[in-house]
Amino acid sequence: MSPQGIIPTFLALAVMGAAATAYAVYRFFVSLRRDRFAADTPVARIRSAAQGYVHVEGEAGPPPEGPITGPLSGLPCVWWDYRIEQQQTVGNNRKEWHVVDRATSVAPFSLRDRDGECLIGPVGADVTPTSQNTWYGDLPRPACLPDLAGQGWTSDRDYRYTERVISPGAHLTVLGELRSRSMVAAIEQEVGKIVVGWKQNQAALLARFDRDHDGHLSAEEWEAARAAAREQVEASLASKEERVSVVGQTTHGEPFLIAPLDGKRLVSREKHRAALALAASVVLALFTAWAAQKAMLR
Repeated sequence: MSPQGIIPTFLALAVMGAAATAYAVYRFFVSLRRDRFAADTPVARIRSAAQGYVHVEGEAGPPPEGPITGPLSGLPCVWWDYRIEQQQTVGNNRKEWHVVDRATSVAPFSLRDRDGECLIGPVGADVTPTSQNTWYGDLPRPACLPDLAGQGWTSDRDYRYTERVISPGAHLTVLGELRSRSMVAAIEQEVGKIVVGWKQNQAALLARFDRDHDGHLSAEEWEAARAAAREQVEASLASKEERVSVVGQTTHGEPFLIAPLDGKRLVSREKHRAALALAASVVLALFTAWAAQKAMLR
């Protein structure tokens, strides 16, 4: 190769190395940040967890609508993600896999610990599955998971199927933002319905809230009536709070993680990932410097 051809080659290597280094540094800080949040956010009981960023652990259960299965394999699960790729011929008779269909479950599923239960809304989460299967076939969509004898596992087929699932009963650690569905607007709506119902029986309404017995309710007495209605609504919701709380995507950029690990193993995993990313960034930085030096010396 002529010197004129070598210089662009080393320049291209230096540019690619710099981009890879930047990505490795980014992954290092992402894993380091996740490690800090996982380590510094104590595990909360679902029943008593305050709204906001939480760390909860428990057993995964199906969505409220009922059990679901993986779209490709038919395996029971509480969450799924799949990708279908087709093998296509490109230039120089090379064959490459191209994604033709993919989808991810968005239905909230349940999480239960010893004290209570909540829903997990998986949209936007970094999900670690309990299992992942990849197999091959000749149809755009498989009928089922291939048997264990090996049928469908060879790559000399036109389609490749990949499915990730979280199995029912898996122990999950979830870091995310807990919110309650019993929001202020909903409470006020229920309060209004109760007050309207009380107005249908004026005698009972006056007997309960007409403190000065003048035959009508003053502004203060109406406020007392609304306060009593609000207490009634909140009391009825209190027993349901654990079933209507949802842990979902965060609003302030904190990590939203769902993993079939306990808290200690999750912290260990993120430390390991951070260490690998740091090592990769150092190696790539050295490679980039070498390539840049070679390009300048030519």
